[in-house]
Parts: sequence; C-alpha cells; structure tokens
Amino acid sequence: MRRTRKRRGFTLMEMLVVLGILVLLLAMVAPRVLGTQKKADITTTKSQIELLKGCLDRYCLEMKTFPATEEGLAALVSQPTSTDGAVASRWDGPYTDSGELPLDAWGNPFQYEYPPTQGRGDYPDIWSYGPDGEDNTEDDIVSWKRTSGEEGEGTLEDDGLGTDADLGREMGSEFDLGPDPTAGRTTSPTAGRTASPTTGRAAGRTPEPNLSSPADGF
Repeated sequence: MRRTRKRRGFTLMEMLVVLGILVLLLAMVAPRVLGTQKKADITTTKSQIELLKGCLDRYCLEMKTFPATEEGLAALVSQPTSTDGAVASRWDGPYTDSGELPLDAWGNPFQYEYPPTQGRGDYPDIWSYGPDGEDNTEDDIVSWKRTSGEEGEGTLEDDGLGTDADLGREMGSEFDLGPDPTAGRTTSPTAGRTASPTTGRAAGRTPEPNLSSPADGF
C-alpha cells in the first residue's frame, strides 16, 4: 500500500518574506519608471509646441498675420469667421497634418495668446499646463524663453558668485596665512640698540694720547 505524501503549503512567515521582497523591488523600480515616463511626456509636449509653431508660420504666410487670441489655435483647422471676407478667402487650411488640433501629453488643449504678453517679439505665446493641469505653475511648458525670476521650465538660476564684498570675504578666508609675523616688533630699526656705537668698545679704558710728533718721521 503506497503512502500518499501531503504537500506542505507555504507558511505565513515565508509569504511575508516574499511579499516584502516584492515591495522592495517595486519601491526601487517604480520611481525610475515614473521619472522616465514624465521626461518622455515633457519631450513629447515640447515637440508638439514646435509643430504648432510651424503650422502658425504657414498660416501667417498666407493670412499675413497670426490668429488673434479670440480665434485661438482653432483657426488652424477651421476658417475663422471673425475676419472680413477678403482676408478669410486667403485661408487655405487646415494647417495641421491630421486636420485636428493636438493635445498635450496629459490630454489637455494647448493655450494660445496673440499679441503675446510673455514672449519677446511679435510671435504668439503657446503653452501647456504641464503635468499638474493647472495654469501659471512651475511645471508649465511654454514656447517662449523664460527670464530670470520666473518659475518652471527654463528658469535661469543664480550663478552663486554673490556680491563683490562676499567674494572678497571668501577669498580672504581661503588664503588666510595666519597672524602677521611682524606683529609686535618696533618700527624703528635701532630699537633695542645702545645710543652710541662706541659704547661697547673696551669698557673702562681711557684713550692713550698721541705722543708722536712730526719730527719722529726724520
């Protein structure tokens, strides 16, 4: 008679260990995957903005102007009705390849403004709300070059040099050579010496008289 061996299942401790390993691996891999996805979404949105700028250039070439803020990017795919007949007749769209306006990587429509209030020159402002989907936040993706003091993509940071006074203090502390080796010395080169240069000669002797006469030479 053959004995049947019962299968031993996993204990609770073994299951907890396996679960802990899976959680640890997920914690290590997930941030990298999410960070890579976020960079890809930002890159895609920037590329879409460049494509829209190309479409606006073609629109301006035929219409001799850019769409107004009220017309928006919709003027690229449908003939604007706010212009007069002579100008509207020059419209030869749609100016996008698909005939539709693209959305950013997070499914939100691009924002448009002309005349511009952010960028320099006479070129429309195009921007995306970014990952948070809110306007005027630090993660907005914009078509203009940001200047110092603005938040978000392209903000210029302080070069960290500080003022001239701060730089001087830093250089002084970096090249500190210690106390002055001449500190405490007297300024006079004769300090500590005796007043007469002959004082130290043959102390206690009296000078011998010169008894020689001119006649001694003959």
